[in-house]
Amino acid sequence: MESGQLSTRHLLGIQDLTVSDIQLIFRTADGFKDVLNRPIKKVPSLRDVTIANLFFENSTRTKLSFELAEKRLSADVINFSAGSSSVAKGETLLDTVNNVLSMKVDMIVLRHPIQGAAIYLSRKINANVINAGDGTHEHPTQALLDAYSIREKYGDVKGKKIVIVGDVKHSRVALSNIICLKKLGAQVKVCGPPTLIQKHIQTLGVKVEYNLDKALEWCDIANVLRIQLERQDIKYIPSLREYAIYYGINKQRLARLDHEITIMHPGPINRGVELNSDVADSEHSIILNQVENGVAIRMAVLYLLAGTK
Repeated sequence: MESGQLSTRHLLGIQDLTVSDIQLIFRTADGFKDVLNRPIKKVPSLRDVTIANLFFENSTRTKLSFELAEKRLSADVINFSAGSSSVAKGETLLDTVNNVLSMKVDMIVLRHPIQGAAIYLSRKINANVINAGDGTHEHPTQALLDAYSIREKYGDVKGKKIVIVGDVKHSRVALSNIICLKKLGAQVKVCGPPTLIQKHIQTLGVKVEYNLDKALEWCDIANVLRIQLERQDIKYIPSLREYAIYYGINKQRLARLDHEITIMHPGPINRGVELNSDVADSEHSIILNQVENGVAIRMAVLYLLAGTK
């Protein structure tokens, strides 16, 4: 497996990683992808490590991906769900974590609805902390697997034109992707209704395009986000039907382009809203590759962070 060490002992956000860190994670993931394609998909790399998955928000893909990555590395795994815990009785995040740590846990994977929760925790405890999504802030492993999937398809991320389409305002995936892709030398635009793109986003080095057809004509890759209704306290769009007309990607829209583009999506997909099934399940899509690469990337992150003890 790749030798080397990350410059940080936590993964709290992409902004904390150097380009060398990202490339090290990618090279390590290459090795783990080979492992995942073997008949026996398990290595003893983290045999003496205990990892707690603390999810204070609902999750399917990320939680399953982390759990599978941990088990492929032979770690001992504790799964925690806030809805069926003492959190429902008013227990604080720090009390919950300290109770978990008293069980001799080495690493914590945290998803939390409040942005900054992982950063706060990393300053209070000795275990390694991995941010699996905090509010509308960051989702670093998703950005890493997205960039890795682009590298896998095109050989490199540098110079690629990538448009992030949809609910950029409420998306932690968008922020992490922008930071990661810019660090790796990609050109990035965001596209969506003005109400779903935050002011001053250009300060991150991205351009804004409100016309989807123009954005798709420009790009090599479209990373499509869902409308996050659960994070919207007011109505940002007239209706999902109207959103689908102006910002939904279907086969007809792609057929009008003068070149082929690649379609990505972090999931879950609202089929018929941001993506039609004829696109999501087409040869343009690498969505299932993203899911597969998520396990390898998370194996790499867990393995490398375990070496920073």
